[in-house]
Amino acid sequence: MSKNGIYAPLDFKNVNFKVSIDEVGVNDRLARVKSRSIKKGSKVEATKMAINMIDLTTLEGMDSPAKVKQLCSKAMRPHDAFDDVPSVAAVCVYPNYVKIAKKELKGSGVNVAAVSTAFPSGNAPKQIKIDDTRFAVDEGADEIDMVISRGKFLAGEYKFVFDEIAMIKEVCGKTHLKVILETGELETLDKVRLASDIAMEAGADFIKTSTGKIQPAATMPVTLVMLEAIREFYYKTGRMIGMKPAGGIKTHKDALKYLVMVKETLGEAWLNNKYFRFGASSLANELLMQLIKEYTGNYQAPEYFSID
Repeated sequence: MSKNGIYAPLDFKNVNFKVSIDEVGVNDRLARVKSRSIKKGSKVEATKMAINMIDLTTLEGMDSPAKVKQLCSKAMRPHDAFDDVPSVAAVCVYPNYVKIAKKELKGSGVNVAAVSTAFPSGNAPKQIKIDDTRFAVDEGADEIDMVISRGKFLAGEYKFVFDEIAMIKEVCGKTHLKVILETGELETLDKVRLASDIAMEAGADFIKTSTGKIQPAATMPVTLVMLEAIREFYYKTGRMIGMKPAGGIKTHKDALKYLVMVKETLGEAWLNNKYFRFGASSLANELLMQLIKEYTGNYQAPEYFSID
């Protein structure tokens, strides 16, 4: 807080270093979430909602224009036989494929996200991270997914991490910034909470668990801690921050549990793709299979769905 009691954004002094996570309490909360049941009618709508929250992603060395175009086609129309299946939220690619994705998705409402800052390691000089981000923004990216410098964070150089996020946010301008914490490397829930607070105070529009390149990726305990950080930040500032668990969410049942967790922690205002995303491309087919099962009474064979 500033001296006159008014919240001052982008101020490292706002970061609370005293928060300690009660792991027993986290597990108790999750046990209650996992016990919730969803009625059949609500399950269909929740499944559609989850599809609309997915970021379809291709971040491999073998990526090509053809693969990006195929992914964009699926993003806009996840299933050819059912018109009421919603599009996904975004397609996430490397910066050099942003322009291709933008052209393919034009007018669809599906955003283009690009990774930057030497994804996935985050190990690169400052200027390379700036140039990486600026290139993606100039190519037309709607969203930037940056990675924090985990080595600096784990060494206790929190101001460095804060300043780097703020720097990238400045480069982004109006482009939304998702900050990847890579929670699987952060060792404890206390550190996950601290990294979340630093990212939000530095200007993140979204906080995201993982790159999807290491395990563990997203977990329910980590996600709950991050959701609670978002809630407290909202109470303090009035600013709604988005959340993206990425990697490790593979089943329809798990996806619905995450939606329950969001609703019970943050409320219905966060139950849309403006404030909540799934970073799990393989989850899309699982959700589609379950949705078709609800429609027809039968599962379609896996070969009816594209492999991303």
